[in-house]
Amino acid sequence: AGKWGITFAFSLKVPSSQEPACSRHSAGLLAVALFFFFQDPEWKNWFGVSSLHGSKGNVLAGFYTILGFLIVFRSQQAYARWWEGASLLQQMRGEWFNAFSSVLAFSNASPERAAEVEKFQHLLVRLMSMLYGSALTDVSELDDTSMEFLDFTGLSDTSLSFLKDAHFKSEVVLQWIQKLIAEGAASDIIKIAPPILSRVYNQLGNGIVLLNNAQKLNEFPVPFPVAQVLVFMLMLHWIFTVLVCASTADSPVYAFFEAFVVVIIYWSVHYIAEELEQPFGSDPNDLPIAEMQFDMNRSLQDLMSAEARDVPSFDFDRDWHGQLETKVISLDVHLTRVRKMVTGEIAPTRQTLIGKTSGKPGAKPR
Repeated sequence: AGKWGITFAFSLKVPSSQEPACSRHSAGLLAVALFFFFQDPEWKNWFGVSSLHGSKGNVLAGFYTILGFLIVFRSQQAYARWWEGASLLQQMRGEWFNAFSSVLAFSNASPERAAEVEKFQHLLVRLMSMLYGSALTDVSELDDTSMEFLDFTGLSDTSLSFLKDAHFKSEVVLQWIQKLIAEGAASDIIKIAPPILSRVYNQLGNGIVLLNNAQKLNEFPVPFPVAQVLVFMLMLHWIFTVLVCASTADSPVYAFFEAFVVVIIYWSVHYIAEELEQPFGSDPNDLPIAEMQFDMNRSLQDLMSAEARDVPSFDFDRDWHGQLETKVISLDVHLTRVRKMVTGEIAPTRQTLIGKTSGKPGAKPR
């Protein structure tokens, strides 16, 4: 049951380019054909498969050991690259989102500057959406670079045309944001202490450094000799497995299943490594680039709402709140009780808001 239930083992997320390759592994069928072929002792001796249990078998065992080590090594490196790519993009998001939140928090609250502050904030939030989306397209291998952005209608067409032809779009957008923040600080649109402003710039810079670290996964793939030797050894393994299974199995059924299972396992692990080595593509098992941009936009929109920018009001009662009691309750339950109090469905007492009080054993709600 759940995400990792039994049915999960029978699901399939394989790129279309690899599906035909999986079907061409006919080692089992060839092993069946050779099984009948090797019934003639002369042919069996001519191929030399009768001596595979002796010294030749020891050599073969050494070959299988080296091949298994290389496949495990490449799989570990592939997953490490995949996980590193995901971690870098999430850290980049955190750095940039925190920088945006800090600038928003220190915006000038003076009513006389409200129009300027609003324009500044709406320009900044669009540039932040453009920054993260541009970073994702810079690092990804997507054929379609269309991305969900907060509507940037109203931005200079000249600037957007320059951005379209830029080598790395994220670097240009980052420069725009840093310049916008500097101008906002100089004109008191944002009233922020220099140490805090320095931290904002550090977070913006940390984000672009993380992006450059993610780009190395695309620019520096697995060394060619490693991939070449591994594929060559897998081809030899395919041949040796067929010969061994055809000559040692007691029946054609066993020959088929032994060859098929052994070959398909080795090649499957190899294809998994190939799939994970480049995590920024559009294959089913690559990172969800479009969803990550969608998530960033939703967070930016939430932060731009008036409820997020204003601190919640607090009806403080020293006798009540001074006790610092804890309770296990969800926001949904709490808000439902508040609405019922307002509509008169329940008595408007503080006890109705307690929920399940946690504290000393035997403690009673007040």
